[in-house]
Amino acid sequence: MKIVWSPLSLQRIQEIADYIALDSVPAANNWIESVFEKVDLLKTSPELGRIVPEIMKADIRELIRGNYRIVYSYISKQIAILTIRHFKQILPQKGIQP
Repeated sequence: MKIVWSPLSLQRIQEIADYIALDSVPAANNWIESVFEKVDLLKTSPELGRIVPEIMKADIRELIRGNYRIVYSYISKQIAILTIRHFKQILPQKGIQP
């Protein structure tokens, strides 16, 4: 199973890690590592995440990591990480197209 990270998802990881690093650089590094570990689980279990409630499409799912939603699409043998959002943020449908 191939995992592809969108530019937006990588940007979001950096922004979130920068924010966490304001308090603790080790915590920011641990958070980044935990996100990649969580996403790696999708290689063997691509349907691990739940369907995104706002969208209700079987191919758009999300994993929860702490206070963050890792939104991804699962089509055939490819997983595309679309974005990462804090669970309190509104999920813009326009920004999460595969």
